[in-house]
Parts: sequence; structure tokens; C-alpha cells
Amino acid sequence: MPAAPVAFENTYSRLPPRFFARLAPTPVAAPRLLRLNAALAADLGLDEGWLRSPDGVAMLAGNRLPDGADPLAMAYAGHQFGHWVPQLGDGRAILLGEVRARDGKLRDIQLKGSGPTPFSRNGDGRAAIGPVLREYIVSDAMAALGIPTTRSLAAVATGETVYRERALPGAVLTRVARSHVRVGTFQYFAARGDTAALRELADHVIGRLGGDEAAAENPYRALLDATVARTAALVARWQLVGFIHGVMNTDNMGIAGETIDYGPCAFMDTYHPGTVFSSIDSGGRYAYGNQPRIAHWNMAQFAQSLLPLLGADENSAVAAAQAAIDAFPSHFEAEFLAGMRLKLGLATAEDGDGELARDLLERMAAGRADFTLTFRHLCSAFGADTDGPVRALFADPASFDEWATAWRARLAREGSVDGERQARMRRANPAFVPRNHRVEAALAAAEAGDDAPFEELLAVLARPFDDRPGVAHLAAPPKPDEVVHATFCGT
Repeated sequence: MPAAPVAFENTYSRLPPRFFARLAPTPVAAPRLLRLNAALAADLGLDEGWLRSPDGVAMLAGNRLPDGADPLAMAYAGHQFGHWVPQLGDGRAILLGEVRARDGKLRDIQLKGSGPTPFSRNGDGRAAIGPVLREYIVSDAMAALGIPTTRSLAAVATGETVYRERALPGAVLTRVARSHVRVGTFQYFAARGDTAALRELADHVIGRLGGDEAAAENPYRALLDATVARTAALVARWQLVGFIHGVMNTDNMGIAGETIDYGPCAFMDTYHPGTVFSSIDSGGRYAYGNQPRIAHWNMAQFAQSLLPLLGADENSAVAAAQAAIDAFPSHFEAEFLAGMRLKLGLATAEDGDGELARDLLERMAAGRADFTLTFRHLCSAFGADTDGPVRALFADPASFDEWATAWRARLAREGSVDGERQARMRRANPAFVPRNHRVEAALAAAEAGDDAPFEELLAVLARPFDDRPGVAHLAAPPKPDEVVHATFCGT
């Protein structure tokens, strides 16, 4: 194989052997490139032409290792639906290595669906085309919405069949992340009492993410503070677009503040805080309205893992941890309220803005209003003669009228100009999100060999804030017979 134009740096593989299992991906029968993210490849400084070549596709499928790669499966543990599991790890993913992007920062290059590892727990280590393309399209949409996320560089069909509830065509996803270290990675070593490994892992993350933590009086407390703030901001942004992750286990929550592990994820249509899609979340633990609380709980598990590094004695360590996690609600509320002000077109801050936003959300829930369309139509609501589209979304339009009176009084107090307000709101309220029924239809077509719906949806989601009259149907909520009631993780 000719030398690949990929320069790996492999900082994670230089950690001690107990951090991972070294192994190569399992080759697949007939790799075929389904999708390559050319813009992301350029950001990473990778040669698009080479990635599309037979050698490049072979690397993306796991059939060949480029020079300099040091592949491994990461070890971690985690709380799954609140239950402790002491050993999990990458059961169907292999980290090829790290590349330095054009911004000067390292990014992980990982193959997902690349075969069994020592952490597979009797699984086949493979992925079906549907979950691979779901992660590709939703992660791309999240990036376009401005939400921190892992990215999908490529999707490759394997020419093999995987067996879940039925036989499905297989695929491999190439995932890019600032880091794949999770809360569960720290829990893995904390549960083993391995303080040396905890310190090495924390030092690795501090160096990798490149913040100011290394210069702090206690870098590990600074790491905790930064992770709490990043996580709170991330989940606030999820809430602002109606995104439901689906499985917020501690092994699915990264330290870098990026959305990671798109399994049974979904976007709400009709707004309600109790909305759940994941087929495995029968108790609603990870419902939309619970996401901030669960993220806070996950940060508490992270803080507990770091206790040996946080203070000279147990009391000081516990006090530091408690102070850090107690800051989560204020971080979340500040980010969420700032986002809601943008969504409501408010250019200034008043004490009652939180109540105004919560009142709208409560009325949306009671009136079964569509989340995305309510805010998008609100952009063009200038008065009684233009309120029709938004008020029609409410089962009781008079409920919207009551709220709109208070909203317009608030806008008047800051001297809002309609055209400027509309422009601000249109930058904060997407016209298009990956609606579940559209995603499911595109994935079903792709499984049957028709890529056109997937490509159309992907192109629209790349510009989510633009009106696109020619594809307005992709912004519409589902008809009753199109409603998706459950999503699946695909493992």
C-alpha cells in the first residue's frame, strides 16, 4: 500500500497498556464508499482524492492500515440507565490515531463498526447501514446548527450482512472527535483505585483539549470546572433545538463537551418535556425534560472519579468537587436563557425573560404545538395580521394570543424593530431539523439501494436556517401515519 497522506500523532496510544487493547480492525468483504464529508476532510488537512481512492476507501473500511496508525480499542466503564457496569470499552470501534487539523488541534480518527474487540461482550463488533447513516446525517445537522459534536468523515458499505432483528447490509463509520475520552473512562480507573492512571488520564485530557487548566493552581479542579461548564452549555443547546440524545449513560458523555454516540437520538416534533423516543428507555430516564438533570448527575460521577486528585485530604477534595458540580445549574440556566432570548428576538436582558420563555413552553406543551415550527413562525409574527401560521399550531390559538401580548410588550420596552428582530430570530431558529420521519424514510431508501432521499436531506440540513421553498416538505411535521414513536440504538 502506498504511503497514505495521513500523519498520525497517536498520543493516546502512548499511555500505559491498561488504557486500551491494541488491535487492528477486522477487514470487510467488499468496501464501497457511500459518503465522504469533503468539507471536513479539508478541515482535517486530508486529501479528498486519496480518501476516495481504493487505498483511501480501504483505510476507511478498516481493510488496510496507513503508515503511522496505532489502532486500539479504548477501555472504559459507566453507569447505564443508572446501573454501574465496571467494564465496557469500545466494543465495535477502533481508534486509528490522531491527526492535527488545519486549526492546529488534534482530532481522533475512529472507525465504528470495525469488528469485535476484547470489549465486545459477545457482540459482532459490526454496524448496519441504517445506524451509520443516522449518525452521519444527524451529526452533520448538529454541526450546521452550531452545536458541538463529533463529526462523520465517511460512511463505507462493507458488502457484508449484519444480523439484528433481521438481516441488514453492513457499514463502517469514520468518526472524528476532539477526544473520545468519556466520563466512564475516568470511572474505569477510579473504580479500580488506580490513582496513577487517573492522573495520567487527566493530564492527557488537559494537554489534549488545550485550555488554561494546566496553568491553574489545581489543574484537576480546573479540568472539572471546565468540563462542568462545557457539558452544561452543550445540553442547553440540545434543549434549544429540541434534540433528545436518547442514552445519556456516563459512557456516552464525553469530556470534550461534544455530542457523542448518536444511537436512538431524535428531534421533537410536538413539544412536550416528557418526550422519549428510545426503545430501551421504558422509564423515561432520558426524556427531553430530564436531560439537564441527568447531565448534572453525570458530572457528579465525574467529580467523584476525580476525588483523589482534587485535594490534599478527603474533606478538601469533597468540598472542591461539591463546589464544582453545584455550579452546573447556573451554567445551564445562563446558556439556556441566553439562547431563549435569541430565539425570542430579545436584544437586551430583563429579569422576567426566563418566565416569559417558560410560559411559552408551557403553552406549547398544553397546545401540542410543533417545537421547530413554533419558533420559526414566530420570526414572522409581527402582529394580528401575520400571527396566523404560529397561532394555528396551538390547539387553543387564544393561548398563544395571550402570551404574544406579553411578548410584544417586552419587545416594545427595548424598542425592537421588526425587521432587525426577525433577522436575529431567523439566525437562532432553524427552518429545518432532521425530523424523525424524514430520517427514517431516507435510511429505509438507502438500505434498499436508493441514496437520493439521503442526499437531498443532507443538502438541506447543511443550511438549516435558510428558507428553501423547493423543499418545504422537509420542514413539515409528520402526518399521523408518519409519526415515529420509537428509535433504536442499532447495536
